[in-house]
Amino acid sequence: MTETRIHPETGKVLQRGVRQQIVSVGSLSRAVEVPGWYPDDDSDSIHSGADLKVANDAYVELRAAYAERVRAVRKRLKLTQEEAGRIIGGGRRAFQKYESGATPPSDAAVGLLEILDRHPEEVETLRQLRMLAPGQTRALGPGDRKGRRGWRELARA
Repeated sequence: MTETRIHPETGKVLQRGVRQQIVSVGSLSRAVEVPGWYPDDDSDSIHSGADLKVANDAYVELRAAYAERVRAVRKRLKLTQEEAGRIIGGGRRAFQKYESGATPPSDAAVGLLEILDRHPEEVETLRQLRMLAPGQTRALGPGDRKGRRGWRELARA
C-alpha cells in the first residue's frame, strides 16, 4: 500500500516517492534523486531535512568543484586573483571568495569564465576594455559624479 498524506495548504493528496531534481552551481550541474511527498502534478511537494540532504550534499560538492574550476581557468589565463576580479568582474577580492567556495560567481562572471575557458585569446579584449591606456578617455566610476562641467573635465583626464 502506498503511503499518502494531505498537503496542508493545497489539500492535494501527496504520495511518498522520489523525483529527479537538477542541482547547479556555475556551469556544473548534477541530477539527484530527492525523496519527498509529491502530488500527481508538478505543484508543491513537502520535504523533510533528511529528504533534502541528498540535494544539499550535491550542492556542496558542486560548489567545491566549481571553486576549483574557477581557480584552474584563472591560472590557465595567467591572471592574478586581483586582475581576474577587475577584468571579469566582482571586484578585488571576488576571486579569492570564488576560489575558496565562500561565494559563487554571478551569472555574468560564470558566462565570461566559460567563454574565456574556450577562447583564452579574448582575455586581451577584456583587459583592453577594463584598463585603458594612459591618456585615453576613461570610464567614469560611481565616485566621479559631478556636474556637467565636471564630467567634461573627467572625460579629458
